Amino acid sequence: MDGIQIGYARVSTTDQDLTSQRDALLRMGVRDANIYVDHGLTGTNRARPGLREALAAVREGDTLVVTKLDRLARSVKDARDIADELTTKGVALSLGGSRYDPTDPVGRLLFNVLAMVAEFERDLISMRTKEGMAVARAKGRLKGKQPKLSLTQRKLLFEVQDRGEYTQAEVAELFSVSRATVYRELQKRRTAFLATCDAHIF
Repeated sequence: MDGIQIGYARVSTTDQDLTSQRDALLRMGVRDANIYVDHGLTGTNRARPGLREALAAVREGDTLVVTKLDRLARSVKDARDIADELTTKGVALSLGGSRYDPTDPVGRLLFNVLAMVAEFERDLISMRTKEGMAVARAKGRLKGKQPKLSLTQRKLLFEVQDRGEYTQAEVAELFSVSRATVYRELQKRRTAFLATCDAHIF
């Protein structure tokens, strides 16, 4: 008897939508009832309920399907650990429709490259965020007392949030502000965007 396909999808922030990933998994043959999701959790967090459920659901002969490797993990170590766990259980891994074969040297190389790219992107975002915050804080010190977030900080915050690599709580920690401040800034931007849309319509 052939195994079944188990799908897994993840987005890093509550503002993001899982629809595109879910639709892609359905197109690859995964039944909707067999799709497990994590909403608002980063790929660096291994304690993801949806991922745990997906890994618990797969049996020997099954296939775990993700649209991209970075949906599964954001570090080389985590990606390898998950792949090894699946291999030990006799479960195949499909990345965007391409089956990963751990016995194939080329397949292993490609998998490692994809994992390294995912980790590099995560580290690059983190580095840019820290550098931007350092510059913004320095400007704030030179100019005296400033609002909680300067214009530069707000732009950087929106960029980080839009990249989807951090939860709102993690963004708040990065910018040394409260979650409420992050939420308010995102709400202000959303309100301004809707107002602009209304102006164009009417």
